[in-house]
Amino acid sequence: MREWSIQDLARAAGVTSRTLRHYGDRGLLAPSRIGTNGYRYYDEDALVRLQRILLLRDLGLGLSAIAEVLDGQRDPATALRTHLELLEQQRERIGRQIASVRTTLEKTERGEPLMAEEMFDGFDHTRYRDEVEQRWGEQAYADGDRWWTSMSDTERGDWKQRAARLAADWTAAAEAGIDPAGPQARDLARRHVEWLASVPGTPGYGGEPNREYILGLADMYVEDERFAANYGGRAGAEFVRAALRAL
Repeated sequence: MREWSIQDLARAAGVTSRTLRHYGDRGLLAPSRIGTNGYRYYDEDALVRLQRILLLRDLGLGLSAIAEVLDGQRDPATALRTHLELLEQQRERIGRQIASVRTTLEKTERGEPLMAEEMFDGFDHTRYRDEVEQRWGEQAYADGDRWWTSMSDTERGDWKQRAARLAADWTAAAEAGIDPAGPQARDLARRHVEWLASVPGTPGYGGEPNREYILGLADMYVEDERFAANYGGRAGAEFVRAALRAL
């Protein structure tokens, strides 16, 4: 069976011999044998185990947590399939981040308005978990998270385009100075309510969201600059709120 010296393995893996010895001392990566000269040698099984260690480390796990994962997954093939799925998810997320930053750069250079839905695509959506659970409960977050992560890239793209079109129409209507209680604004308000009802976990999902929920969101659009930015700023958000109140 082929084997590698500690120096050869360290060079191939891009780590130091000291790191490999440290992994050995922590019980993570024992050498397959130790030569009469005291040198450590590693076989193919050790290479697979080291790959798993480095993958878990890159995912942000500490050595103690890595040890627990390795002890819990003794079948290398099953473990590698799990790692592969995690890496593919990470690649997908990074790809969306790259596209998001590129879109922001292009729009900034052209002087076009920015959309929050575009700017934060691919970034960790769980960063608002506490806020969502506090406002609407743990089940609301769980349902929404399950819905979002279950969608394909195409489905997520279609949904975000729908949201972007709605936000753009709101912004244009506010800038045009139309009556927030008039027919055009009422049509926008109905579209907005239908859009809200399409998100699992929201009050009235699949039906008619209750008025208290809608007006609470309308206030949040005005008070929270992250949401106001979707409608051209605070003035646009105030227009949205007035239209939703008049519906």
